Amino acid sequence: MRTAIVGVSGAVGQEFLKTLEERDFPVDELLLFGSSRSAGREYPFKGKQYTVKELKHNDDFKGVDVAFVSAGGAASKEFAGTITKHGAVMIDNTSAFRMDADVPLVVPEVNPEDALKRPRGIIANPNCTTIQMVVALNAIEKVSHIKRVHVSTYQASSGAGAQAMAELAKQYEQILKGEAPTVEKFVYQLAYNLIPQVDVFTDNGYTKEELKMYNETRKIMHSDIEVSATCVRVPVMRAHSEATWIETERPVSVEEAREAFAKAEGVVLQDDPINKIYPMPLFIAGKDPVYVGRIRKDLSNPNGLTFWTVSDQIRKGAALNAVQIAEYLFK
Repeated sequence: MRTAIVGVSGAVGQEFLKTLEERDFPVDELLLFGSSRSAGREYPFKGKQYTVKELKHNDDFKGVDVAFVSAGGAASKEFAGTITKHGAVMIDNTSAFRMDADVPLVVPEVNPEDALKRPRGIIANPNCTTIQMVVALNAIEKVSHIKRVHVSTYQASSGAGAQAMAELAKQYEQILKGEAPTVEKFVYQLAYNLIPQVDVFTDNGYTKEELKMYNETRKIMHSDIEVSATCVRVPVMRAHSEATWIETERPVSVEEAREAFAKAEGVVLQDDPINKIYPMPLFIAGKDPVYVGRIRKDLSNPNGLTFWTVSDQIRKGAALNAVQIAEYLFK
């Protein structure tokens, strides 16, 4: 497999390298691309060093089978034609094409067959919060159709990239020294704080992140499901958490839900509240699955269930999901 990574110097790009190596993806030849700032850097992969080339409008992608792209939405839009013109499958990690009707939006545990129809040669990787949620929702959807979802997210600093993670660590250091914290990647200081804003606000009062969860979930699940989200940035390094409430067409018992989660692909059940066992980002960072716990009936609705999920958004929420798409296509 001739494989390319575009945006290799970023947090997700680095995770692409790690994930491809860990899963022994069949890479016969590896090409790394980045901005002019990244060009010339070297990164190791399976015992060899690879040099980053500057992404340009040329024939560098001739013969490439799959390109994992995470260089920002503007770069994806500008270079999509260059990347795909010789037949490469472009798996894009940005929001550039997610809602385009002729670009499949894929989570392999939910709708892998959508990846087979890609008229533009592009497959979109969904938003990290959406991926985590739909993997869990799909388990219950197989038991009873889900009509409505309310979700609150608790999103780690890693969702804003490697520089954001560094800023959070720096803020704690500065505050402990009595210095004013640096605030550049977030709208406010994140250390010792919660920020009820991820992405920019739209006219209806929801942020773009919250609307992504509504629109992307419906597209992935091919469903009329209604989703209302509140997305919050929290002072955690890696792994997003979500508190999810769902309304199903018929009552689903806690026992049914536990059984559905336990056998669902990509899900790990971690639900033993008596012994204080439930998912937490501290212990899930760097792991692949979506962890589910705190499963209980909604006291206000006989058709309601509520549960808690945690997943590493750089892994399953980004790099791993993209690699799983490629594995599905080429196996």
